[in-house]
Amino acid sequence: MAVLGYAEIVLGLLCFLFLRHYWKHNKNSAPIINWPVVGMLPGLLQNATHMYDCTTRALKLYGGTVEVKGPWCIGMDFFFTSDPLNAHYILSKNFRNYEKGPEIREILQPLGDGIINSDSDWWAFQRKMMHSIMKNNKFELFSLKVVQQKVVNRLIPVLNHVSISKIEVDFQDVFKRFTFDNTCLMVLGFDTKSLSVEFPKLTYEKAFDVIEEGLVYRQILPQWCWKVQRWLQIGQEKKLRKACDIFDSFVNQRIASKQEELSRDRTQLEEAEFDLLTACMMHEDIVNMGFCNKSNKLIRDTAFNLMVAGSDTMSAALTWFFWQIATHPSVEMKIMKEMTENLMVKVDKKWECFGVQELDTLVYLHAALCEALRLYPSVAFNPRTSVREDILPSGHRIRPNTPIMVSLYAMGRMEEIWGEDCMQYKPERWISEKGGLIFVPSYKFTAFSGGPRSCLGKAMAFIQLKTIATSIIWNYHVEMVAGHSVSPCVSPILRMKHGLKVRITKRST
Repeated sequence: MAVLGYAEIVLGLLCFLFLRHYWKHNKNSAPIINWPVVGMLPGLLQNATHMYDCTTRALKLYGGTVEVKGPWCIGMDFFFTSDPLNAHYILSKNFRNYEKGPEIREILQPLGDGIINSDSDWWAFQRKMMHSIMKNNKFELFSLKVVQQKVVNRLIPVLNHVSISKIEVDFQDVFKRFTFDNTCLMVLGFDTKSLSVEFPKLTYEKAFDVIEEGLVYRQILPQWCWKVQRWLQIGQEKKLRKACDIFDSFVNQRIASKQEELSRDRTQLEEAEFDLLTACMMHEDIVNMGFCNKSNKLIRDTAFNLMVAGSDTMSAALTWFFWQIATHPSVEMKIMKEMTENLMVKVDKKWECFGVQELDTLVYLHAALCEALRLYPSVAFNPRTSVREDILPSGHRIRPNTPIMVSLYAMGRMEEIWGEDCMQYKPERWISEKGGLIFVPSYKFTAFSGGPRSCLGKAMAFIQLKTIATSIIWNYHVEMVAGHSVSPCVSPILRMKHGLKVRITKRST
């Protein structure tokens, strides 16, 4: 890291004072301006609280790809792109030249060497292992059973309580708790029971949120700044360290418990319904490499990464989807009509979940979910780092070790991809004239990433989303609390800044 001289520091402070005055009188100016010495950093900091819309405006202004210039001499330059040809090139066509990279891996250090935060051969090994586990029919049946049981035994009782009590509830909090419980059971084989009418406060669940906040902090600040805080153990880095210790303790307890079960009766576990942790620990590649011992870091990193991938992304998708349903009554009516025409529901089994084959008949619901994910993908940015010098299809020259942010959020708002009505929530855009679903390539609809690193759990995610959505829509009407405003929060996962405050009303039988 280069050290700035006194003259540069003084000049930087003068620029900041000027820019502070400029911001007060030019709030509607171009989103990113390249200033002397400080580059575009002031504009990024000014717009940090509404980063997603700021970068979308900038990308539209600069034709879909923009080079962001950081302060002089400290190596903070990077690219944003929403160009589908660039996205396809980076994520798929020239995939091997665009890795997570050492800088991103260090920012995401709490994830360890898990599949989200690894590259090259180590990533390929984990990808192959997880593919064999997640495509196993035994695990698919187990995951379906878990989500159905959670809906019937946890979600429905809470919504009944909210409806009968006629109280407001934060749907985002409900979904966060539901998916945290669901993911813990599927990954760790442990039921955390955070979703109940008491809404208990669990230290490890709170730690999970603090870790996410810490990662946001690292992505916004210059690297030297958070590294100093980490070294001194102050500020957000101190909170992050404590949260990691708490969550690691929780995960390691589950690993130790699972190892004890395996040592007692491995045959019984092989015959039982198994969670991902058990499946990983019993996988022949893991066993052959000698990783099944209490000091093993791979098992911890694998479990942690799967928790991150499966919990918050699902809760974010559900939150944004139900906000769209609550604010688009016509869409809710069409989903209800489709369910009435396609699903056989007995009155005495009104609260039960629908089967996978029944859910597959709900074309409009699938379209409505895709449309919500188009506008509000659970992960707003897909970061990559160039390995070698390259030229993107857009003509931009990329130097080695240059960070590139593929903006999934902006891609869902580009007229060139989705038409002039791209800002409208319109499930019909996903349905053909014959009534079937229209295929959209992953380099245009990027909610599940694309190329070799595309989401392994996409099919499972849609089954879970439909299971939860149909159970709620069929049994309840969701209404926004008057005056409650919704906006995205700056986070690795696209959450709502102030939650989703709603009222729940039971539908008549």
